[in-house]
Amino acid sequence: MHNGTSHNPSLLQSLGYIGVKTERFDEWSAFAKDLLGMQVDRPSKRNISLRVDDHAQRLFIEDGRDENVSVTGWEVADANALAKLAAKLSDAGQEVSLEPRIIAEQRRVSELISAKDPLGNRLEFFHGPEQATSPFVAGRALSGFRTGQLGLGHAVLTAENLDAVMPFYTDLLGFRLSDYALRPFKAYFFHLNSRHHSFAIVETGVNGFHHLMVELNSLDDIGQAYDLAHLEENRIGVTLGRHTNDFMTSFYARTPSGFMVEYGWGGRSIDPANWQPFECDYGPSFWGHERSWLGPEKRAEALQLRLDAAALGRRAPDFVRGNK
Repeated sequence: MHNGTSHNPSLLQSLGYIGVKTERFDEWSAFAKDLLGMQVDRPSKRNISLRVDDHAQRLFIEDGRDENVSVTGWEVADANALAKLAAKLSDAGQEVSLEPRIIAEQRRVSELISAKDPLGNRLEFFHGPEQATSPFVAGRALSGFRTGQLGLGHAVLTAENLDAVMPFYTDLLGFRLSDYALRPFKAYFFHLNSRHHSFAIVETGVNGFHHLMVELNSLDDIGQAYDLAHLEENRIGVTLGRHTNDFMTSFYARTPSGFMVEYGWGGRSIDPANWQPFECDYGPSFWGHERSWLGPEKRAEALQLRLDAAALGRRAPDFVRGNK
């Protein structure tokens, strides 16, 4: 298995945005505002623009039947970094497109290029995100989202076979391995900055998009959202729990399009220059995180891993987060 431990600095800085194609616009508007607490702008009935901070746009929802994430956007420092990345991808035989200005305007960025990973997922790379001219106004009462230099959060893909896709992300894009787990499923986690991971891939036997993680500034934001999510049938995809690798306390909500949003607090900060990858061999969660997407055998294995970790007294610091 490719270990992704290259220390060549990545041109990528953080997860900048995601796009979603859907026909369920009213559901998405209510989900983003009332549960996630995002600021919702609807320039038309079939377009939604979402804010979580001082960026003019962090998520955009467009008309389409896919009911899935259509693009992940990754930020680079400037035009020079974007040109270097385009050349690196092209030299490696990847098809790269410089997107027209109208697409950049829709994405609310200065300039962007696009490419596809080996699984066919559309990736966009950009610089110069537009800053909003008015303060962020949360959709419901909450403390705010943890973004800044860490970016929007993290994105997790599912893959039929990890070996087929990981070298693209590590060798070409420069993602650096944070850690990995082999039970109850294979999962590899990668960082770009001091967020423990901005990207991950889970081997599930199916290629797709698993979840977007957004991090809040208060644990109470998570608990209050959890209460709200319980009011809706089948909204909760993964119960409240705490991860063993990034120490995040979170639950996962099913979006109107079927993929999930992890709603978390308290993720650990790492030092990318000195971080040593490791195998997280006692499961993905200390407690909780009952995963409805797993089959019965894997759910039982995950529970046993949690019980074993508890019996061994495995703990993480109660609060691990730095300011950035």
